[in-house]
Amino acid sequence: MELSSLRIFKTVAEEGGVTQAAARLNRVQSNVSARLTQLEESLGVSLFHRSGRRMLITEDGARLLAYTERLLQLADEAQEAMRGDRQPSGQLKIGSMETTAAARLPLVLGQFHRQYPQVDLLLDTGPSDYLIQAVLNHKVDVALVAAPVDRPELTQLPVFEEELVLLTDSLHPPVTSPSDVARRTLLGFRSGCSYRRRLEAWFAEGGVSPARIAEFGTFEAIIGCVAAGMGVAMMPREVIRQRGLAESIRVHTLAPESALVQTMLVWRSDITQHAARDAFAAFFGAIPTR
Repeated sequence: MELSSLRIFKTVAEEGGVTQAAARLNRVQSNVSARLTQLEESLGVSLFHRSGRRMLITEDGARLLAYTERLLQLADEAQEAMRGDRQPSGQLKIGSMETTAAARLPLVLGQFHRQYPQVDLLLDTGPSDYLIQAVLNHKVDVALVAAPVDRPELTQLPVFEEELVLLTDSLHPPVTSPSDVARRTLLGFRSGCSYRRRLEAWFAEGGVSPARIAEFGTFEAIIGCVAAGMGVAMMPREVIRQRGLAESIRVHTLAPESALVQTMLVWRSDITQHAARDAFAAFFGAIPTR
């Protein structure tokens, strides 16, 4: 089996289709289909169920995928080891919470790119639970997630401390406890978001429940709906400060036990050789957090 064929197989499995995989790999669809068919023929098994354009992995495919991830990981480590003391290069896949990407990463990524121009940076955003799984499944090399992270397979580095604040519409009276916003709609990211869990826990500790939970894909949409009076949200104060949004919404300070949260940079502990990742982790020490 060729490593290039295994990379194609892995990408098809992750993307769920040849079209998406071809776009991600920058290959023509016919090449991806042909290489996948050749791999199946060489192994004598079907790796996917074909359902229209969707590719659903078979039991044999899932078994091969586990080996593929290990083989490609070892190949990448070997390549890194052979680079020796050369400057970091190649691809670095970074995962980040949406708000962290907006408020914290632009300065970091800009300076990192100027220092290491040979590293190709790819960014994926999502809630913490999704990002942790992405690291574990080799979909991203590092991720910025909210503490706590209870995964012994991951190395963790604290990089930022955020103060979370409660957001309401600008005409809302002061909020001193969850009862002040009882039966309001909770506005947040999809399930798996650590900040949303904090807000749900804050409601629960006050013995009240939100009227309902509305999910959004971007923090801009959440803030816009807060400003329109649709409900309440919890978000880092830094996002509000940088965007100059304090006039369109009302910001309420929370008790430290609810407000303070550490942002962690995490990566797989078993991947010991990754020059670009290690440079990225070391780089945070030179970046101011405020």
